[in-house]
Amino acid sequence: MTLTTPPRPLDVVSLFPELAGTTRTATRLHPRPGDPTVHDSSVGGPLLWPADEPWPTCADGHDVHRLTTLEDVRTRRRILAEAWARPRPPRTNLLTPDEQAIVDRINAGHDAALLPPEPLPLIPLAQLYARDVPDLPCPGGTDMLQVLWCPFDELLELSSAVHLRWRQSSHVKEVLSDPPEPAYVGLADYVPAPCVLHPEQVAEYPPIHELDEDLAQRVIARERELIFSDDTEQPRYRGALSGAPGWKVGGWPAPWSFRGPAEPDELRCRCGAPVEALLTIDSSEWDGESGSWRPLEDLHASEDCPTMVTVGRGYTLQIYHCLQEPGHPPFTALQ
Repeated sequence: MTLTTPPRPLDVVSLFPELAGTTRTATRLHPRPGDPTVHDSSVGGPLLWPADEPWPTCADGHDVHRLTTLEDVRTRRRILAEAWARPRPPRTNLLTPDEQAIVDRINAGHDAALLPPEPLPLIPLAQLYARDVPDLPCPGGTDMLQVLWCPFDELLELSSAVHLRWRQSSHVKEVLSDPPEPAYVGLADYVPAPCVLHPEQVAEYPPIHELDEDLAQRVIARERELIFSDDTEQPRYRGALSGAPGWKVGGWPAPWSFRGPAEPDELRCRCGAPVEALLTIDSSEWDGESGSWRPLEDLHASEDCPTMVTVGRGYTLQIYHCLQEPGHPPFTALQ
């Protein structure tokens, strides 16, 4: 499948000439439900993990009220998908009584006291091969990136809940066939549905917080004018003219939403080296503000969250990597 981002609705350099030369390329991953294998780039798919290599775990404490399991998450999604797919008379229940009973049990969850004290295995988030993702900054001797995370709310605040593993795929001779899974997870929203990828490179302009003060104020002034304007067709910088929404590699960092931008000294690895935006995990592939980025092939699609991952209350998780030492833990920021 090919997914094609429409041309931007306006040449933003014609409005702000200072933006000339500020573009960066990003690879939109365009995840869509599928059945990936260990040899595919994927979100939520199996990893090409060596059988003799320890599986990463999370030893952080988790403050949760209710728990669920991976099996319950998968069962609930399967039941709902089957229910939506079958025809039914108007004004009738979506689920059968038996299905409703199963979903009610799953929704009730499990008591938090059942969470084991030992470290929890992480779950696969993404596997990216350099052959598929042109913007993947593979360190020397590697050709793929594997990302795992801990499916609890703490992933929004703790970089230790996200694990990066760069590797050379040809060095994996025997693949781990039955990777460990956590006994419980905190939220179904942090369990990605298996998706295959349809990567596409796009050009991005910097978010407002990356612009110099004078230009940023002029861009903001135009945004405010549009809010009170009767012209609803004019595209806005944040939603349509700067960065692409959705899951992507590289490009400019996502715009800061519910809080102010981090100070320059905050965006550093724990070793003190600078970091750079690596992977953007978005709660939707497009929304009302960024609808102009919807691929041409998806113009009639209603599903804007194929991964079934929602970060926090619909935010974006930006994963940054150390530019000095690829093996260092990532820096993460909720934006």
